[in-house]
Amino acid sequence: MAAEQSVEPGLSDGTREAAGDSRDDPAEALRHAAVAFPGQGSQEPCMGAAWYGHPAWHLVERAEEVLGRPLAPCLLSADDAPTATRDVQVSVFLTSLMAWEALRPVLGTPVVFFGHSLGQLSALTAAGVLGFDDGIRLVAHRGDVTDEVCRRQSAGMAAVLGLDREHAVWACGAAPGECWIANDNAPGQIVLAGTDAGLRRVEARARELGARKVIRLEIAGAFHTPLMLAAVDPFAAHLRTLSFAAPSRPVVSNADALPVESGAVWARLLAEHLISPVSWRSSQLGLARQGVRSLVEAGHGSTLTGIARRTVPQWETRNADCPEAVAALAEELASGPAQTPVAEPVGR
Repeated sequence: MAAEQSVEPGLSDGTREAAGDSRDDPAEALRHAAVAFPGQGSQEPCMGAAWYGHPAWHLVERAEEVLGRPLAPCLLSADDAPTATRDVQVSVFLTSLMAWEALRPVLGTPVVFFGHSLGQLSALTAAGVLGFDDGIRLVAHRGDVTDEVCRRQSAGMAAVLGLDREHAVWACGAAPGECWIANDNAPGQIVLAGTDAGLRRVEARARELGARKVIRLEIAGAFHTPLMLAAVDPFAAHLRTLSFAAPSRPVVSNADALPVESGAVWARLLAEHLISPVSWRSSQLGLARQGVRSLVEAGHGSTLTGIARRTVPQWETRNADCPEAVAALAEELASGPAQTPVAEPVGR
């Protein structure tokens, strides 16, 4: 409804009309998709193996040239699977951008881009706000400065299932100044972050309050909390050296869950976001209110499509995590009138 859509700024009227003009046709809904990029936590051994030999692999080769270090082993070898924060972030970014490189000519330009935490950098690169070389340098720098903070602290993150936000806040009261809500992902799915000692107390309180499950994540740091404050200044200094172009389509900010149609504000948003929570549930609900009816996850795994099915069950959701998945999506989209692809290739 128009009145309902008007409360969410950021998407133009034409974009909202395109997003909502799909009725009950899944293929048509997917032609006007929101494209989402996963963040840290989606990694696993050999996560890039599906892309080796694919034309999109040129992005890995280019990243190795730009950064001056080998990256393929982290993506292809179980023995070299990324564990350090700096390696994980680069690996997640590269698998996401390879997925987008393959997906782009199939899907064309989406209605909107958004990314979860680190995934914002993938989204900004896919949207043309950053060139690929600047994007991979920025991800590497983010990995370095946050890895340094992680090494100096004993901290982590934990997913809490089955509690609403209010009860998660109460749970954090068991360790004031040591544990915070880092991600509000979906109904009944909150991610907390803090010191190891604080997390242990909060995890126990969450179970007392009725949490169905509490899962420690494979993330060695308290991202999106005040414990990352030491990384903000060096990251902001690097951001100030970059030029941010206007996006080909709006990119949703994790901070306030609103689509941003300017490039100029991203240096500030990205620096601040290291210590502020991810408003992922609000991002999805806001896009749904504006008429977006589908989500395609570009990158490794299916974390974000799973979250979307919990938050906006009426959305069509698809994964583009390997060439075969992209080919299946292309076949599905071929069932109706073709959309002219207009997005530019990454890294060209």
